[in-house]
Parts: sequence; C-alpha cells; structure tokens
Amino acid sequence: MKGRLLAHAVIFALLPGSLSGQRTLLTTDRLIFGNQSDLTASIVFEDVDGDGDLDALIANGRHWTQHNEVYVNNGAGQFTWGYPLGPEKATTYAVPAGDLDGDGDVDVVVGNDRAENWVYLNDGKGHFTRVWSVGPEIEPTRSVQLYDLDGDGSLDVLVTNRGTTNGFHLNDGGGRFGPKRSFGDLNGSTIAVAIADIDNDGDVDLVLANRDGQANQILLNDGELNFDEVREFGTGSDETRSVVLADLNSDGALDIVAGNIGEPNAVYLAERPGYFGPGIPFGHDEQTYASTVADLDRDGDLDIIVANVREPNALYFNSGNGELWREKFMEGFEESTYGVVAADVNGDGYPDLAFANSESLNRLYLSIQAR
Repeated sequence: MKGRLLAHAVIFALLPGSLSGQRTLLTTDRLIFGNQSDLTASIVFEDVDGDGDLDALIANGRHWTQHNEVYVNNGAGQFTWGYPLGPEKATTYAVPAGDLDGDGDVDVVVGNDRAENWVYLNDGKGHFTRVWSVGPEIEPTRSVQLYDLDGDGSLDVLVTNRGTTNGFHLNDGGGRFGPKRSFGDLNGSTIAVAIADIDNDGDVDLVLANRDGQANQILLNDGELNFDEVREFGTGSDETRSVVLADLNSDGALDIVAGNIGEPNAVYLAERPGYFGPGIPFGHDEQTYASTVADLDRDGDLDIIVANVREPNALYFNSGNGELWREKFMEGFEESTYGVVAADVNGDGYPDLAFANSESLNRLYLSIQAR
C-alpha cells in the first residue's frame, strides 16, 4: 500500500431527476479497519462517544479468542484511531449496542461462541468496562440483538445459538438481565433473528434463519412473550444464514429477505400481514453470510446488499415491486465476508457500506458523487 492510494469504486445510477445521474461507492486503502489477521464476524455503527457521528464497533474472533475493537469517527467518515473494547479476548460474533442502563450513552453486549455473553457499560466518552454476564449460560452463540420486547422502555437481549435453544433475557432497567426464556427448537441451529410485529397485532414476532437442514421459522408472539405459534418458510432445508424484515414493495406489510449458502437467496413477499408467498430467488448459488437493505439509488424503494464468502459481495437493485432485482457485483475483492451494515457515516444523507471480513481487512465504501 506504500507510495500510492489504492482505490476501488462501484458506480450505479440514481433515480432520474436526482441531483446527479450517478453515485459511487468508493473504497481506498484508507477506508479499512483492523488487521489482516482479524477474524471479524460483524460491525456495528453507533455514536459511542456522544459527539454526534457514528463510530464503529468490531466483533472479532468467532471461534478463536481475539480483542474486540472500537474505531472513532473523525466526523468525515474516516476512522483514524481506535482501541480495544476491553482488555478481554473472546470468541465473539456480535457486539450490538444501545443504552442498557438508561444513563443516555451507548453500551454493548458481547456475544461469544462457547463463552459467557458479556455486558460492557460506557462511561459516556466511549470507554467500556465489562461489568457482568448476560446470564450464566455458555452457548454456541451466533447472533445477539437488542430490542425492547416487553415495552417497558429498556432494551432486552435476544441470543441465537447454533446447536442449542435460543433465548431472550429481559432488562431490569439498569442493564442487568433476567433468566433465559427460550424460543425456537430445543436443538435448533439458528444463525440470525429478525424482530418486528409482522402480523400487526401490536406485539413483536420473531423470524429465524436456520441451518443444518432445519426449516426457517416465523414465531408469533401471543402477547405474553410466548412464541409458541410456529410457521415455516422456504424449502424446509435451506442453509439460511441471514434474515431481514423490510417492506420491499411499499404495500405496508413487512417482507422477508433470506440469505442462503449454496443456493440462490430469496425474497418472501407478504400476501397479508404474517403470511408470506413462495420464495422469489435472486442471485446465484452464492455463499451469502449476511445481508441488509438500504435505498442505495434513491428511487424510493429498498435495495439489498449481500455479503458473500470467497466471491464478490453484491448489490441487488429493486425494480419497485420486490420481484425483479438488478444485480451488480462489487468486483475487486473476494473475501470471506461475514457481515455487512449500511449507515451514513460521513453525514451526507446517503448510506455507506461496511463489510466485516474474516482473515482480511474490514472495508468501508463511502457513497459519493460520481465524477
């Protein structure tokens, strides 16, 4: 990287009539995170130091112990310095962030494979201290989400596990969590969960991405946080690693995006709230490990971004009805990408993209005006 600035751009058209006809997703050797040896599983953007811009939290390790990291935004979408989240090394897959103890700053839960999941509290300036575990369980955790499940104003924790039951823990309001309440199958292989009220009955439901020959599931809430009503979607044996809920066709109902391994990804459009049609495939037989949505081209509908392993990551532009997708590969890098996140890190109103790579540098693409 010495001597010249290496750059790579993905150019795509904006909606006709926009301020520009084209937009560029640009990455350079200055838009990277971490080290070549980092086994990064996911990235989260939150304002950890309270200065009004988005900082980066990096989950490292997966099955091997490494330090998790914080990178501080300089206000222009550049992450020019950073530090370990804490002195501990861990087998981390997830570092979701939110105000756990009600003091107005952003705290972190660290989700680990076969180790305790930990709570880190923020001092208000972006420095974190490990204070206690979420619970006593030692599980093969693959994802952690923060969500106010019971509507009491505090963030609860949902943990998905590959090979044992998933669970959620309710927050007491001060960042301490109650006993595990299970959801999903006893020996489930859940990699990810999406959370929303999909049947419009006023409470939140769960959508599970399952692997190892297990069907993907929709778990409906009975209003008392019992998720006993189960509906399946997909073929029944998909290797699904990511799931997103979003309204892809602007009909007011949430649809499902499923990211699959070794088969095309799929969109499941809601026929009515809580009921979904057959899968609409998009992509190829990719190794998709993560996905997210954002309106990249500013045409008023949501596009899909997928993170692939050992092949280029890809953008899928929505035709507007959620059924037809225009594919654009992000050529130039073929990493083992485990995570992707869309966020406006430079404050210009356009979504930028960050990709979490295992055994490679994590990479940020800034959305800028095409020249």
